[in-house]
Amino acid sequence: MPIRTRPTTWRTLATAATAALTATLLTPAAADAAAPRESRPVHSYADAVREAVWVDTGLDEDRDGRTDRVAVDIVRPREAARTGRKVPVIMDASPYYSCCGRGNESQTKTYDGHGDIVRMPLFYDNWFVPRGYAVVGVDLAGTSRSDGCVDVGGRSDIQSAKAVVDWLNGRAKAYSSRTGGERVRADWTDGSTGMIGKSWDGTIANGVAATGVEGLKTIVPIAAISTWYDYYFSQGAPLYGSGPDWLARYVQTPEARENCTEVARKLTDGAPRTGDRTPLWTERDYVRAAKKVRASVFLVHGMQDLNVRMQHVGPWWDALGKNGVRRKIWLSQTGHVDPLDFRRAEWVRTLHRWFDHELKGIDNGIDREPVADIERAPDEWVTSTAWPPRGTHTVTLRPARGAQDGVGTLGLRPGRGTASFTDDPALDETDWATRIDTPTPEKAGFVTRPLTRELRLAGSSRVTVGVTPSTPTAHLSAVLVDLGPDTVRDYADAGEGIVTLPERTCWGPSTEGDSSCYRETRAKTADVGHTVVSRGWADLGEHAGTGRGEPLVPGRRYTLTLDLAATDHVVPRGHRLALIVAGTDRGLIDPPADTPTLTLDLARTSARVPFVGGAAAFARATSGPPVTAPRTAPDGVRPPAATAHRVPGETR
Repeated sequence: MPIRTRPTTWRTLATAATAALTATLLTPAAADAAAPRESRPVHSYADAVREAVWVDTGLDEDRDGRTDRVAVDIVRPREAARTGRKVPVIMDASPYYSCCGRGNESQTKTYDGHGDIVRMPLFYDNWFVPRGYAVVGVDLAGTSRSDGCVDVGGRSDIQSAKAVVDWLNGRAKAYSSRTGGERVRADWTDGSTGMIGKSWDGTIANGVAATGVEGLKTIVPIAAISTWYDYYFSQGAPLYGSGPDWLARYVQTPEARENCTEVARKLTDGAPRTGDRTPLWTERDYVRAAKKVRASVFLVHGMQDLNVRMQHVGPWWDALGKNGVRRKIWLSQTGHVDPLDFRRAEWVRTLHRWFDHELKGIDNGIDREPVADIERAPDEWVTSTAWPPRGTHTVTLRPARGAQDGVGTLGLRPGRGTASFTDDPALDETDWATRIDTPTPEKAGFVTRPLTRELRLAGSSRVTVGVTPSTPTAHLSAVLVDLGPDTVRDYADAGEGIVTLPERTCWGPSTEGDSSCYRETRAKTADVGHTVVSRGWADLGEHAGTGRGEPLVPGRRYTLTLDLAATDHVVPRGHRLALIVAGTDRGLIDPPADTPTLTLDLARTSARVPFVGGAAAFARATSGPPVTAPRTAPDGVRPPAATAHRVPGETR
């Protein structure tokens, strides 16, 4: 349990004191003899070894005539070093250690007069070093104290961290300074390495795992990217008003900015705003290399993350499973938020047990527990033994014309006729869902009858449209919506589903320069009349699936399949499930050059949705005696108003 800095009961203090006394009396030898089911805090955090080394990446991206070295800050238990006991490593490789900070409180690294680490951001060192781990913070190439260039998920980024794993396993060189010749060996570690990190940091963990590097035993990617193309585009539709060149400038050092003009040019030229798939994106696609992954994966993501969107979860998760990778997953209702800030105590406990099992080989049973934890409502969690759950089957739903023109139905029977809408870049998914029962010109909406029993969606959906545009360019959005009242995390709020409180709780011992105490949070909720379950976007010019867009012929019908993000959501009894097809989703994709009217051929339009229980479950939930839909204010959570220059790693 954490130690709280606000007033607590005597029982909490007594429990904490007893735990601390027990930890003090235990020695490493005694801990081994007791064969604990978890590592114990038997090492002094205050006396830990703190040092810096520079690992040679073998690359010369900044073209200064010598290979680039990346700065590696290390905190490790001194007692283990004295007795010759080798320890495993928990590593976070990041571009944010000096420019932007890590965590909800934007912590940066700090150093003493000798250049050794004083504050390592986040709680990992405070918690795990006393338990017999080394914690390593790597400055990616071109950032903070490292040489080289930022190439946003490419060879330099990934090699920055992979080289450190190689050094920890005796396969790479490290030095005691950035330019000196004194070699340093990692003779204090057994080489077993786990990588962790949120957003860009977690993305690097994905990328390093996709190299198959030996010694990387596990990764814990939090809100991480699995393919960089899908961060900037969705099937050709641009998600942001900038590209990777802007992101590199955001994090790189002045030195890198001066020396890395060639890398910057490649980032600009290789990522055209047309949305075409180029070799630059192929290099940054970790899903296609999933067959190389040896490490286990504990994946954490917010189902309403509109920064690193859930499109990064489904393909990566499925590819890892196909490769036989041991997996675990947490899915929250938050946006781009670290689990320390939405499920703190359970997160520390679970992460501790995961690293114990994967890096220390402790048989604590975590590998036999449910694979998935899903936040069903704010702070209410359920588990699944597999994810998607066993018995989940994809069901083909068909849109059809309804009794009222412009308000369609959604069911198992094929529809006929057409439905038309005109792109309105001033509107978004909330506008569409709010007016689902009203004919409006900017959308085509289709709804089930009120459900007679709950219906669970789990996994990724796909929507295929037969559509005729009126202009040479057109973007499409497809959205699945739960129509009915609910209380959800307000993921579009500045905290993306959390409120930060003044009180702090502490996770491990502190020093004067490195506190283990972090501000508490609570759920920021919103009462809504509908909930967006899953989203997908595409440029209709990508209909051929070649990776290159083409001008459309007005009046010609095209077939396009939109990939919707993975999710896990229960539509309650009395609610309705809606499919909305529209144009530009304001704030989430950029508009096309034209303002098209699009006509859906309903006979050639369908949605393939994964339901627990399959078609039989959908049929049961949409049959039986009529159920009255609950009356409620129709508004939902409104997505952000703008998308330009979002940064993977910041909480907005």
